[in-house]
Amino acid sequence: MMKVIRAPGPGLVWKLRNLPSLMRGWRIPAAKLMGIPTIYGQLWARLIRADGSVVNHGLVSNRVVTTVFVNDMVDEMIAETATWGDYKWHDSGVGTTPAAIGDTDIETTDGESRVEGTQVENAANIYETVATIAYTSTKAITEHLVANASTGGTAIDHHVFSEINVDNGDSIQFTYRLTCTPGG
Repeated sequence: MMKVIRAPGPGLVWKLRNLPSLMRGWRIPAAKLMGIPTIYGQLWARLIRADGSVVNHGLVSNRVVTTVFVNDMVDEMIAETATWGDYKWHDSGVGTTPAAIGDTDIETTDGESRVEGTQVENAANIYETVATIAYTSTKAITEHLVANASTGGTAIDHHVFSEINVDNGDSIQFTYRLTCTPGG
């Protein structure tokens, strides 16, 4: 018989501190239940230590989709510019101000460059991009962003979560999903 071995999680204290980031998604099940079309973002994180050990933080944040992205989506339907397929650049930071729909960039950079993620269609209505950001010093990562350029550009999301502490040589694999639910 095969046994599934999962990476350990971050622990109960971290999960409780991060609960406000997850609670923003309380409207998602209600919208699905009532058949209300909606767009929402979700962010997962896996800490990969320099020694190869993994801490699976799981779902770290719900719901933030920026106004500038929604405006760009409407503009793309009309103009079809080349930027639509470029929403794959991941960035992380150390800011702690709660994320808001008006955010357009990382609050406080962590000094690492943005990383180009892979893009897949997770399901017919779910866009997914995955990237691993490597760190060159000790810091507490508390925010994440996906944008359409390696610097500047338009942000799909900005998520803020409880700190994930990294040391030189550690990395975090971020998985961002943008779900567009039908309804009527």
